Amino acid sequence: MNPDRLLSAINKKGGIAESHRFNVIFNPPDTSLLNLDLEQVISSAVAGSFDAKNLVNDPRDITLLCRSVNMPGRQIQTFEFQAHKKMIKIPNGIINDDVNMSFLLTNDYYVKKMFENWMHNIFNVEDYYANYLDDYAVDVIIQQLDKNDIPVYGVKLKKAFPITMESITFDNNNENAINVLNVGWSYENYESQGSLTSAVSGLSNQLGSIFG
Repeated sequence: MNPDRLLSAINKKGGIAESHRFNVIFNPPDTSLLNLDLEQVISSAVAGSFDAKNLVNDPRDITLLCRSVNMPGRQIQTFEFQAHKKMIKIPNGIINDDVNMSFLLTNDYYVKKMFENWMHNIFNVEDYYANYLDDYAVDVIIQQLDKNDIPVYGVKLKKAFPITMESITFDNNNENAINVLNVGWSYENYESQGSLTSAVSGLSNQLGSIFG
């Protein structure tokens, strides 16, 4: 392999895709721009850390606090069929990969409370009933960004919703550790999007977060 030809091919294609340049956009159902968590407001006021900006929830905070996510792959299901003295594989379905996200936790536990409320809306553990899919499922946009933070490729998870929220571990032996929340998702299907389509989808999703 000629290094110069490799470098030329990479540059011709816009450079190498970097794993730390990504974007995640979704609009949780029944969210409000107003922070109605009275306990948190009183607690921060008593602690002397109250900030009036915290009275408004910025939907872009979710994107900023997302530390990692996997863009799903796809596997074609097959069954074996005897044809002309040999076995061949016949496609009969698809399997989409699970999607997992990791979020940084802030001291107001904003992300955890958001997912707790969301999962409560999916399945009410007090009354023990499940809501309808359209009441809690949303579209989720996952984008690969270039060095200018412009989407170059993306996928849209259709009718996605969280199904697992992992436990949080506290540890006295590691003072420099930060707490994260790992969330697993289910979704109906996903579609691949080009740079322009993904940018439009992301913008539409963000505007939906702001204007409902």
